[in-house]
Amino acid sequence: MDKTPEQPTPHARRSRWALAPLSGLSTTARWGVGGALALLAALIFFLFIFDWNWLRGPVSKFASAQLQREVKIEGNLRVHPWSLTPRASIEGLRVGQPKWAPQGHMAKVDRIAVQVKLLPLFKGDIVLPLLAIEKPDVILLREASGRANWTFGDPNKKRDKPLKLPAIQHFIIDDGELRYDDAQKGLSFRGMVSSNERAIGSERGRFLLEGKGELNRAPFLARITGGPLLNVSPNRPYPFDAEVRAGTTLVLAKGAINKPFDLGRFGADLTLAGQDLNNLYYLTGLALPNTPPYRVSGRLERKGSLYDVGNLKGRIGDSDIGGKLSVETGRERPLLTADLRSRRLDFDDLGSLLGGTPATGGGETASDGQKQIAGQLRAQQRLLPDSTLQVERIRAMDAKVRYRALAVNAPNLPLRRVSLDLNLNDGVLVMDPLSFDFARGRLTSQIKLDATGKTPRTDADVRLTNAALQDFIPIKTDGVPAIEGAMAARAKLTGYGNSVHRAASSANGSVTMVVPRGKIRQAFAELLGVNASKGLLLLLAKSNKETDVRCAVADFKVVDGVLRANTIVFDTGVVLAKGTGTVDLETERMAFRIEGDSKKPRLVRLFLPITVEGPLMQPKVGVDAGSAVAQGGVAAALGALLTPLAVLLPFVDPGLEKDADCQGLVASARGKGAPLTSVSAQTAPNKAD
Repeated sequence: MDKTPEQPTPHARRSRWALAPLSGLSTTARWGVGGALALLAALIFFLFIFDWNWLRGPVSKFASAQLQREVKIEGNLRVHPWSLTPRASIEGLRVGQPKWAPQGHMAKVDRIAVQVKLLPLFKGDIVLPLLAIEKPDVILLREASGRANWTFGDPNKKRDKPLKLPAIQHFIIDDGELRYDDAQKGLSFRGMVSSNERAIGSERGRFLLEGKGELNRAPFLARITGGPLLNVSPNRPYPFDAEVRAGTTLVLAKGAINKPFDLGRFGADLTLAGQDLNNLYYLTGLALPNTPPYRVSGRLERKGSLYDVGNLKGRIGDSDIGGKLSVETGRERPLLTADLRSRRLDFDDLGSLLGGTPATGGGETASDGQKQIAGQLRAQQRLLPDSTLQVERIRAMDAKVRYRALAVNAPNLPLRRVSLDLNLNDGVLVMDPLSFDFARGRLTSQIKLDATGKTPRTDADVRLTNAALQDFIPIKTDGVPAIEGAMAARAKLTGYGNSVHRAASSANGSVTMVVPRGKIRQAFAELLGVNASKGLLLLLAKSNKETDVRCAVADFKVVDGVLRANTIVFDTGVVLAKGTGTVDLETERMAFRIEGDSKKPRLVRLFLPITVEGPLMQPKVGVDAGSAVAQGGVAAALGALLTPLAVLLPFVDPGLEKDADCQGLVASARGKGAPLTSVSAQTAPNKAD
């Protein structure tokens, strides 16, 4: 009887099925597959028992080579790869300073933990469920040369890539300490930095990043709040609010990061307020002008290295401001471009642009510091400010600025509009033109400030044309101007110094003023000769009788800040006055002496020189009663004016040469017997044009 075949066990059946795919393979192929499976099993086993601390040395050496400074991992290195959200942590991380910096650490961190989602990586997105940094201690340094310890690799290579972080769903900075010393900007910061999601209150789940301490010994606070991080997506804008307070400066921003957390692309509604725009240098690196207290707002858009601020509006001092500006940082020096306007400019606000102060009386806007400076200048009877020009800031940026004031509030001046085109390039600042339009006439300036050398040099060419004398000497009796007529002037000066006062004190050049025609109350003209009978009687009688102003010229040579009169002549129908004098811009004092000579005989004559002496801010007018002077002779005085006229009139305004009544003055001199030749025959030294 045949035996029934033995049935295979379940285990044997599974083994046959498992080996079935290999049955068709050659022996060599079977060995290859088996070896691969064994290697995979060994790798999995190795990873389970692998101690990641074995890599601390190789990782530290690699990081040290890349960062060009010592990097150490003094604690545990842990990696947990078996998850759809693998995580890793480093304990005791220490990054040293570069060789040129004081030795010590640049950064040390008790622990860094990071977690990443695997699935978004297949779409090219990086999402971190967790980034935690425990007790970081960071020291940032920059030398005056610009070399910084946070620059890795070639220090001469331009770097302007904005910070770009992945989307982080839980971001923690615990007990962070930050020290920052910037010798290039004169900036220092000491403070604490921390972050976390709010766990309580109505803003539960919102992100908070906060830094506080001292910025250049002034209180500093930076607070950034954002929406809940839990649902952050790389493809959805992330909203944020930011508040920065640095001393008296306040910065508020409310906006969104277009692609979290690419900080090179975001937009925000921005508000800036403070005591002086110049203080924003410490936050922006831009050399902005000194100003009165301000508050402005606009829409900020960052697009890589370009910052655009549109719909800019607000107030600076008592003046409104509007327009747009942009800053391009991806250059050797940042470039500020601006197109600004004021509907109404308060003229005294311009004083702070020159290092001075705005008006500080009742109803005026000025900071406490500006009020203090104004008080010191008044006490010293000074006009020109000593505030030091910060040339290193001017050298650190470029600018193209267009400004227009459509109306001007200037109670003591007939000023209507102000225009400025400014260009700053590689330490050379040019204002061409800087123009002031009056009710009648215009003052146009071309000013060049060269800050490339050790001592800044200022060249100024200022022209006043088609102006009305009565607008600047608004003396009236019974509504009638005491003096009226056309007026022109020109000043061409070069000075050296890092303040307005120092540049003026060293100035060289010339200053000329001309009144080619006009009218003056005869009473005032008589007083130029101090005719006690006629002039005083006319004044007492309030006579409005006028006489012609045939020509008035004041010409000064400027040497080392001292204006010394070459010619001062004032010719009227009844009196010819001539003068001498100086203006010292260093001491800001003047001293003038004016002698009048009546053209008509008077019954009573008291012929005394008039003096104008004292500080520029408050000169005193008097008479030199100590001695009488002999009649100078009208013909001789007129003759003394002839030679300068051939040069002065074209220097001030080419049109004056043919239009001025001063030529009649010369003809009158000939009629009185002055030994004169024609103007065209005069040989006079050339005056720079």
